[in-house]
Amino acid sequence: MSEQTPERPYPVGSDEKVNRVMVYTSNAIYWGDVVAKEAVRVSTWLRTNSAPEFLRIYQARCIVPTAGATPRPLLYTEIYIPATEIRAYHLMAPDKDPLDYDPTEPNRRMDPVSVVVGTFRIDGHLRVSAVSNLGKYLEITREAYTPLYDVEITNLIMPALGVMKTYYIQVRQSTGLFGILPQTA
Repeated sequence: MSEQTPERPYPVGSDEKVNRVMVYTSNAIYWGDVVAKEAVRVSTWLRTNSAPEFLRIYQARCIVPTAGATPRPLLYTEIYIPATEIRAYHLMAPDKDPLDYDPTEPNRRMDPVSVVVGTFRIDGHLRVSAVSNLGKYLEITREAYTPLYDVEITNLIMPALGVMKTYYIQVRQSTGLFGILPQTA
């Protein structure tokens, strides 16, 4: 029995794949399909030299969070988001890339952090050296995007969006407000 690929209303080359992504900008959230070369790890794509200047999302949806409003997505056949406007992004389930680190690597730990990106709060874990902390990490890291793991995302002004969970997200370091939450007993 052969598996049939559903027809897509956009071109996908024989050396390409489709992944579903969610993208956060300063005032909205977008989600839909991106087409990338098979060799590209889409979850870290924007951190690489092969990152596009505009992220093209097909079959896109958009919500502009507004207090007291019912979430109603805007629909686009395709939308182009300048990479410079992307504050955070992640793959959507069931799409998943392999981990980008070795979990058995010694002298590393996962520190809980909270990052505010626009109206979104992203609670997750930052992988740091055992002798480092969030402040030192932000001081010495020069990458555009910071990876967070085991993440929960909520919207501060539109709770009706619920809680989104993902195993991995990239947050633009220069536009995120990073914080350490108080420890609960």
